Amino acid sequence: MMKRKFLAGIAVLAMAAGAFTGAEAKSLDEILSDGKLRIGINPNFPNMSTRNDAGEWVGFDIDVGNALAAAIGVEAEWVPTETPQRVPFLVSDRIDISLGALTRNTERAKLIDYTVPLHTEVLAVLTTEEVEGDTWQDFNREGMTLANMRGNWTVDWTGENMPNVEIELVDTLADTVRLVGQGRADAIVENIDFFMAFTENYPDVNWRVVEEPIFVAYCAIGVSQGNENLTEVLNIALYNLHSSGMINETWEKHYGAPMLRTVDPDPYF
Repeated sequence: MMKRKFLAGIAVLAMAAGAFTGAEAKSLDEILSDGKLRIGINPNFPNMSTRNDAGEWVGFDIDVGNALAAAIGVEAEWVPTETPQRVPFLVSDRIDISLGALTRNTERAKLIDYTVPLHTEVLAVLTTEEVEGDTWQDFNREGMTLANMRGNWTVDWTGENMPNVEIELVDTLADTVRLVGQGRADAIVENIDFFMAFTENYPDVNWRVVEEPIFVAYCAIGVSQGNENLTEVLNIALYNLHSSGMINETWEKHYGAPMLRTVDPDPYF
């Protein structure tokens, strides 16, 4: 079921991208001449990118995007890009690069290029010291209630792989953590990095992440296919940002905890 849904989504993505074929991406020289780097950011994905009370963009992607633009020697121009728009916006030359937790996979790689990884997404279990379990399989038992968000792909994944649990669905990241913090659910099985900041709302709860992850995905920066010079410059910039600790420090600043699995910089990328 989940595989069919994934393939159907990719088919829609490919058709959308195909509708824009023929648009030639701006070269690095053109970006330098324009003096701006058009950066696709997800407008509905705190703490990657969101607007503050003054209407300014803030978040992990904003700090990283500004650092990348500065490394190139241009200004950042933010382009709100919903999740399904990321690949079509690259193919149609509406953005130069895409952030927004763009997970690497083979289907997207047929349509766009990737830089080296920017950060990881760790599918794991977030729970409390009150709940027993040393692996994610230990949580697949009767009487266990997992909190999750409506529409998340992990809802189907949990139904297929953890059939003995009950699932309580809510609408936001904060509400998901609230269920566990208030004892109305036992755990969350999700890309846990994005949930950690909300645990600070419950300082009396002894939170823990099950040490063994379910799997680790790598998110990179999306670039139009064949834009090799821009990709190379971004890779060098990312190596410097990783090596200096800037990316990990920025992640912890916005998500309230270190990245569960960090990216080791590779000078040979």
